Amino acid sequence: MPAGATAEEPVAGATAKESPADATAEESAAGATGKEPQVGTTAQELPAGVAAQEAVAQAPGSGGDGDGIGTTAQELPAGTAAQEAVAQEAQGHAPGSDAGAGAGADDGGVAGADGGADADADGVHDERVAAVRRLSVSGRRWRVAQLGLCAAALAVALTAGAVVLGAVRDGGTANAAAAPVAVSPQLLASGDLDASITSLQAHLRAQPKDFGGWATLGLAYIEQARTKGDPSRYPQAQRALDRSLRLRPDNDPALAGRAALAAARHDFHGALTYADRALKQNPYSERALSSRIDALVELGRYDDASKAADVADERRPGVPVFTRYAYVRELRGDVTTARRVLEQALSTATSRGDVSYVASALGQLAWNQGEYKTALTYYARALAADDSYLPALEGRARAQAAQGDSAAAIRGMEQVVERFPLPQPLVELGELYEARGKKGDPQKARDQYALVDAWVALARANGVNADLDTALAAADHGDHKAALKAARAEWARRHTVHTADALAWALHVNGRDKEALPYTRRATATGYRNASFLYHRGIIERAAGDAKEARASLQSALDLNPGFSPLGARKARTALGAAK
Repeated sequence: MPAGATAEEPVAGATAKESPADATAEESAAGATGKEPQVGTTAQELPAGVAAQEAVAQAPGSGGDGDGIGTTAQELPAGTAAQEAVAQEAQGHAPGSDAGAGAGADDGGVAGADGGADADADGVHDERVAAVRRLSVSGRRWRVAQLGLCAAALAVALTAGAVVLGAVRDGGTANAAAAPVAVSPQLLASGDLDASITSLQAHLRAQPKDFGGWATLGLAYIEQARTKGDPSRYPQAQRALDRSLRLRPDNDPALAGRAALAAARHDFHGALTYADRALKQNPYSERALSSRIDALVELGRYDDASKAADVADERRPGVPVFTRYAYVRELRGDVTTARRVLEQALSTATSRGDVSYVASALGQLAWNQGEYKTALTYYARALAADDSYLPALEGRARAQAAQGDSAAAIRGMEQVVERFPLPQPLVELGELYEARGKKGDPQKARDQYALVDAWVALARANGVNADLDTALAAADHGDHKAALKAARAEWARRHTVHTADALAWALHVNGRDKEALPYTRRATATGYRNASFLYHRGIIERAAGDAKEARASLQSALDLNPGFSPLGARKARTALGAAK
């Protein structure tokens, strides 16, 4: 990436592979015509896989390809009286609300721009935070009945607010893994975008035939679902994108949006189909190029993903493509290239969101290699740009735990869980409690694991495929048979290193180690350096009677990242000692 290019506007032709030192900070957007962009046209384009749409600086009423986007009108999903009551309560009583401005079935979810929906979002967030705090506040020991009541309260809050589809970064623990998001999520959820979505809503009321505006709104809903954990956004996104396609069939922004929506729902075959359709209309669509890489990665087609990343890097170099390019290289074991590309992206990032996102990605990469001081430095940089950026807060807590500072790690992870009670931080916090072992900690840990079960139930109720989360969490802290069932279901859909690892571990905890061996070896066959995978492999090899290979795998896990898990690292050391 060129030294003079911004994270939003990298110069055309400056790729992740080669970056001219004297490049300018300008790059044009790829238009809907599919023609190659012309240097000098400014347009901040956000990626398809998780991003909302390019923030093109057009005045409302222009009828152009989309205004800047922000957080959207937050509606609870229809279908239950409890959800509808919460929505009505928030809209009817919040200051400045407009209870009469709702989203029609055919309007793509454009709600009133008077602030009522924002109040609704705040209300749901407050309930979510309150529910988690009632469960996880220090010193409380909940009995089964109390936990059930809290889980019910959490369910009401989470139904609209806590289903997140994939992790921001990969390999934090053995409990979640997915391709990293493509652009700074915090940028898209910032107050600046709150104002821009209001303008977009007003614009669409004045210009209801603006197909580009509807595509932008659809992508905004998808991004809000990802960053704020709101699955009710997906039907709204689909309505907005469908309307865009009715107004202009086969327009590439809407097709790229459909690719992003399919990926968010973990329909990666559908994501690939829509991305290809979008690229047929516009070969330079950054969103479609990015979604295509995502889909191929999540389908386990790593050779194809690598080729797709090269193509995207040649056509639309920039932060969205660079982060994917780096991740594909990391999956193949090329950590040096992954780090170089991310460092190039960080050196030219100017927005708070891009700095937080890329610095956190570098922190995670360093943590995966056991470089904890380096990881903490990157997380500090991310938090200096945005002190509320959750991936950086979570990553910092993980690095602190790896260095032995359990008190700081627990405080940090509690802060994360209080805001977003999602499976990975819930499991991590539970394991931190178990590792600490103070009076009351075992019950605190069990409470976190119980909330993971509640999250999985809610995810499934909202149409989200949660089998990978179920398999990983249940294998270590739940129903082993359920873990194996979920892992098999996920493996039937896609063959990735993460699904191979999950299936191998689920087979192991069910006593089927011989059957697990080929899967655990497949999980480590690409060269991807993940200590949890190596730990799982060593434990499975030991149980299967291959002591020599077990020692090598366990030693490799601890050499790579000796603090990869509060409980797993301890078990790895114990197993290695026994194997010797």
